[in-house]
Amino acid sequence: MKEKILTIVIPCYNSEGYMDRAIRSVLAGKDKIEVLIVDDGSTDSTPEKADEYEAKYPNIVRVIHKENGGHGSAINTGIKEAKGTYFKVLDSDDWFEKTSYRKYLETINRLINHQDIVDMVITNFVYEKPSENHRRRMIFTALFPTDEVIGWEDMKRNIKGFSILMHSVTYRTDLLREIGFELPEHTFYVDNLFVYEPFPYVKTLYYLNVDLYRYYIGREGQSITEKTMIERLDQQLYVNYRMIDAFDLFTDVREPHLRAYMLGYLEMITVVSTSLAHVSKDPKNYDKAKKLWQYIRDKDKKLFLHIRFGIFGQAVAKPGAIGRLISITCYRFTQWFMRFN
Repeated sequence: MKEKILTIVIPCYNSEGYMDRAIRSVLAGKDKIEVLIVDDGSTDSTPEKADEYEAKYPNIVRVIHKENGGHGSAINTGIKEAKGTYFKVLDSDDWFEKTSYRKYLETINRLINHQDIVDMVITNFVYEKPSENHRRRMIFTALFPTDEVIGWEDMKRNIKGFSILMHSVTYRTDLLREIGFELPEHTFYVDNLFVYEPFPYVKTLYYLNVDLYRYYIGREGQSITEKTMIERLDQQLYVNYRMIDAFDLFTDVREPHLRAYMLGYLEMITVVSTSLAHVSKDPKNYDKAKKLWQYIRDKDKKLFLHIRFGIFGQAVAKPGAIGRLISITCYRFTQWFMRFN
């Protein structure tokens, strides 16, 4: 297979009902891209459908069948197997917008041809919730200048809540390999690690202001539904703890803009964990939230004070019933405003 400018990894687990839209949305890249379908131990017709795409598009599509290991395991496999200069994850229930995709590929190709191979490309994404005829664009023009090679020091400002999610990023493939990046297996919500742990190693960025990624919300059993997130609170907390342990943000991260961003993102994830514990109305989960905050306090008092008295931290970390009420109220408002689950 010829060297590709981009590998698009599509993790699939029992995705027979919706994977076609994801795969078809990227085939227009033709010989410039590699579509790596990772079948994560599916038990429905996903493996056969994936093989059909490989047979029909042998110069574009490659299929890997593996034992079930979860979303993180599928991405790890993609990192090991990717042949593209850049690396992008597309979940099997999401898709790329056609016009934006064309411009995105043109931009990546130009960066490579001009030898401006940046560590990370950022694009917009769109929340799509057809059940409520709702769509919300997430753009980053307030954070980054557009259409130029920049570093973290060129950030315009940090705005809490403007988060660079997995849907937004494309990494230089070799960067992920050079830092030995690996996600935990059999764990949900690892996308938060995907857009946190590599960031201190990213030195050059490029923000392309196109609405590339369409993030579908509303599929039954989706991992971001409130009921599912509460059931999987321990996995959310596992990811949260790993983020806390990943870096000493005040010594390991020297660039002020990046440090401020990562502090804000860690605060947001900690607030999500706490809010889910409170929304569950389960005393056992209340205790888990308390232990999380105590862990931060014991590990790094400076970090604790920063998160505890941040804009979001203040809203959810107050003790007792009043704190839980405030936390639930803030969560419900955000849920209504963003329509995120």
